[in-house]
Amino acid sequence: MKNSTLNRRQFLKIAAAGSVVAALPFGTIHAETSLQNVHIVIMGCGLAGLAAAHRLRRRMPNAQITIIDGKREHHYQPGFTLLATGVWHNAQKVKADNAKLIPHGVKWLPETVLEIEPDNQMIITHSGKVHYDYLIVATGLRLGYEKIDGFEITALGQKGLGSVYYSPEAATATWQAMDIFRQKGGRAVMTLAPTDMKCAGAPLKMTFMVADRIRQAGTTNNSQIDFFAPKTAIFSVKPVADKVLELWQTLEVPPQVHYHHELAAVDMDKQIAYFRLPETGGETAEQYDFLHIVPPMFAPDVIFNNNELANENGWLNVHTETLQHKKYPNIFGLGDVNGTPRGKTAATVKKSTPVVVHNLIRVINGQAPDALFDGYTSCPMLVREGEAMLVEFNGKGELTPTLPLVDPLQPSYFAWYLEDVMLKPAYMTVLRGRA
Repeated sequence: MKNSTLNRRQFLKIAAAGSVVAALPFGTIHAETSLQNVHIVIMGCGLAGLAAAHRLRRRMPNAQITIIDGKREHHYQPGFTLLATGVWHNAQKVKADNAKLIPHGVKWLPETVLEIEPDNQMIITHSGKVHYDYLIVATGLRLGYEKIDGFEITALGQKGLGSVYYSPEAATATWQAMDIFRQKGGRAVMTLAPTDMKCAGAPLKMTFMVADRIRQAGTTNNSQIDFFAPKTAIFSVKPVADKVLELWQTLEVPPQVHYHHELAAVDMDKQIAYFRLPETGGETAEQYDFLHIVPPMFAPDVIFNNNELANENGWLNVHTETLQHKKYPNIFGLGDVNGTPRGKTAATVKKSTPVVVHNLIRVINGQAPDALFDGYTSCPMLVREGEAMLVEFNGKGELTPTLPLVDPLQPSYFAWYLEDVMLKPAYMTVLRGRA
């Protein structure tokens, strides 16, 4: 009988036959090098902004390219979950110096963008105005922790509080809180944001790993896990959501799911989480020993508050397939800031960056965009230590597996190895515009 789950021996055979990183999806789209002397501004020096800068520098050697971003430290955000669950223990593993990642010949303005004037092709920073001919918005998103009354970022790691998203230090503190919790057991309260969010699989990974850490500590008999979802699903791709719920029921401490609950406030001293009930207008108070907070997420204010650039939900108003702005053809969006149906992950950036660069060069050359993005994203879903699922899907929510012998809905050692060992080198290849 065919078994689609890869064990260690099967995986090592595949790895020995060739590079798995090279086998990862997303082909490169090539375009003719433009010789025009234009000014391209890239807002953001995260993965999306740096990947675009490296590709453009090679394709357009005569162009003036400027990156604007005040962040001096680059974070490998896929590693935050590994820090927060105790798989990795060194926060330096997810940190890098942005100054060393920016390509040669690209100017870096380490400032915060205060305002964008798209009609004037102008960006305003603290030091003045920057004119652009073409603009790539790759700002990432904003974590809305302030929407949760009573919560303070500085409290992470204390009294059972955790949140994987904020920073390497916050992820490390989250593991400290989880580790203390699992030694004694108790009630873990896991949450989900009511908005679009980056790495929507992270709250599910955290739930799986809380259950696994409780099992390892031998405190399952006096432990409970409750998962609170704001809508009617725990994940937007139904086959994935169904599989996760199925797997949860096989755990020694099966998470109990509560729908139509939005985290509204926290009493950090009493360790009580307050949930809004949108269906009834009511509220419920839930005692916890460990609380994982997933904040609402929004486009940065410079986009969210700009009616010319944002869609009705506050995200950058781009065409779903070409990623060109719907009103301003000299503006493209890349990464988490885009108002596309799905795909706020590093995998999305890998697949969409060649599309944006190709289409931008065509526009510079007076041609219409012709490369199309299918909304691809992927999520190595941690299930337990040593096993994960390699979930891949497109913008329509259809599963799109790309690697042979890997069933996206079956836990395998391969998917774990990919997340733990191989994903960061692949990420850095994407960042340098070579994948």
